[in-house]
Amino acid sequence: MRRGLLIIDRGSREREASEELEIICEKVRERGGYEFADFCFLEVVPPFIEDGMRGALSKDIDSLTIVPYFLYPGRKVKAAVADAMRYQEGTGVRFVVTRPMSMHRTLVGLVESRIRSALEERGAGLADGEVDVLVIGHGSRDPNAQISIRYVVDGLRGRYRNVGHCFLEIEQPDIAAGIRACRRNDPKMLVVVFYFLHEGAHVKTDIYADLNPALEEAGLGDVCVTRHLGADERMIDLVVERAREAEGAD
Repeated sequence: MRRGLLIIDRGSREREASEELEIICEKVRERGGYEFADFCFLEVVPPFIEDGMRGALSKDIDSLTIVPYFLYPGRKVKAAVADAMRYQEGTGVRFVVTRPMSMHRTLVGLVESRIRSALEERGAGLADGEVDVLVIGHGSRDPNAQISIRYVVDGLRGRYRNVGHCFLEIEQPDIAAGIRACRRNDPKMLVVVFYFLHEGAHVKTDIYADLNPALEEAGLGDVCVTRHLGADERMIDLVVERAREAEGAD
């Protein structure tokens, strides 16, 4: 059977997002044994879902695995899947849809790795139990977004001194509230986790517009910031795992 895979991402104008997706697609194609693996965007910039689906269906494939590449199972995931499924009728190609990139131990391990790297780069010789962590997510109107980020936060608790979360937009607590909560715990070292898939505008500028004033107001001393999730090998393995789950269950 000739299989293809299409990742549907939210979309970003920053070239780094497309570059990361190109890396992910190439490695997923190799590890999953697909004829091709490609990506498209739900919004913001092309290639849009229409472009991705037409390109995928122009290939000689028997099945297409569609991967909603989102950290939260919310409205945008449902919209992406609904848009993609419209193209199945009359094709003869079997469509398989995976779960999004949420509620998985891989994400907890990846965040732990980002925390360790940030501390090492800072030269902080602290045990995990001496470190406070604040996870910053995007925010969503869908209640499942809260459940998803709390899964990661709960997975980190017990290892670090305190672990909290906040959101860039839409939901509460916002970044200012998240930093105030951290200040009340009087941290020796605070690690701020950028819980975002790509190095888009949110990671480059938007978070800092709220984070820097909040840190200055709180007067926190030792603070370091992690990298976003990016084209990490563990994310690539998670895409392949989600795909195999869906393909095996279909």
